[in-house]
Amino acid sequence: MSSNTSSQVTIALGITGASGVQYSFRLLEQLIKADCKIYLMISKAAQVVIGMETDLSLPGRVAEIQKFLTEKYQAAENQLQVFGEDEWTSPVASGSNRVSAMVVCPCSMGALSAIACGASNNLLERAADVMLKERKKLIIVPRETPYSDIHLENMLKLSRMDAVIVDANPGFYNKPESVDDLVDFVVAKILDQLNVEHGLQPKWGE
Repeated sequence: MSSNTSSQVTIALGITGASGVQYSFRLLEQLIKADCKIYLMISKAAQVVIGMETDLSLPGRVAEIQKFLTEKYQAAENQLQVFGEDEWTSPVASGSNRVSAMVVCPCSMGALSAIACGASNNLLERAADVMLKERKKLIIVPRETPYSDIHLENMLKLSRMDAVIVDANPGFYNKPESVDDLVDFVVAKILDQLNVEHGLQPKWGE
């Protein structure tokens, strides 16, 4: 598996402090498997949630997180790069980068609001702002219930800016037998939006 081909798709992945980090790590695994290059941003709140919702014990430093996840998912050299919240010189902070698309998964309502308003308080929010201004694909995966009028208005605002809202809302027509099946349903929807091939769910009618 090569990590430096000119045709390699580059995806920015932002993980915020919403519940549902299982979706993000399964997505990360599938993107690595598909030979995508990944720029990963994990908020401080997300690191807290990861400790609550998973058995993963992420290191504290960005370089150590990158090494840990590279080894865990058997990524190629330089295929996965992890950036801290204040690394403003990273590629995702500028429209001159070669990022094909960005996914915020899961997306907290705070991050959703900041992205909708163009706040750019941290690197993740700035990266999303870059995708919007460059008219590149931005996929938001909100994980909250119920939604307030504010949440819905922010999602509508982003949708009108051509962001894609993929709700963390698994279906049951494939008769899931485990939590992993429910996670795969949502991740498959995200991968479909990215045009990344996968075998997580059968296509409708197949």
